[in-house]
Amino acid sequence: MHTALLLNHDCMGHGDPALGRKILAVFLRKLPSMQQVESILMVNSGVKLVAPDSPVLTELRELEAHGVDLMPCGTCVEAYGIQVAAGEVSNMDEIVAELGRADKVITL
Repeated sequence: MHTALLLNHDCMGHGDPALGRKILAVFLRKLPSMQQVESILMVNSGVKLVAPDSPVLTELRELEAHGVDLMPCGTCVEAYGIQVAAGEVSNMDEIVAELGRADKVITL
């Protein structure tokens, strides 16, 4: 089953941002056990996760090394003025197409 993960924020959950970043890092480290995840789509502040100073960059690069496509939104990358240190800058057409191909979409 093809699963896509949609990250629309730079942390997991609502509340304390530092806690949200910490639990997101743990989640991403555990994600390889869920072998169906083929892509991680990032929009809005979620694109900050692929910046050089991202607290989860190591985890995302590890997922990328295991074949997970990292797809940060190009418009969002430009809006936040970040350099992309992992993945390939994408666009909304590609993100929509990837969501359409997925059997399941998990949004965090």
